[in-house]
Amino acid sequence: MTDPNFYLVMSAAGLAGLGMVTAAGLAGWRGWLQLKRQELHAGQGLDAVSSAPSTAGARIEIADLKERIRKLEAIAAGVDL
Repeated sequence: MTDPNFYLVMSAAGLAGLGMVTAAGLAGWRGWLQLKRQELHAGQGLDAVSSAPSTAGARIEIADLKERIRKLEAIAAGVDL
């Protein structure tokens, strides 16, 4: 274990591994950015055409209102919740 070549080989292998992980991360990051660009470009044309709510918050709010209506209808019909 006192061989200087051992430490040289281990450090070179570690550096090569770090380089591979960094390259893979960079490729993933670029792919994610490209995906987000495509989503933005695709979403621009849908807002004018679609009458459905486009945000998750609006869909949650509509679902909440539907649940309230169901509860009020049940109360009006005399059903015990």
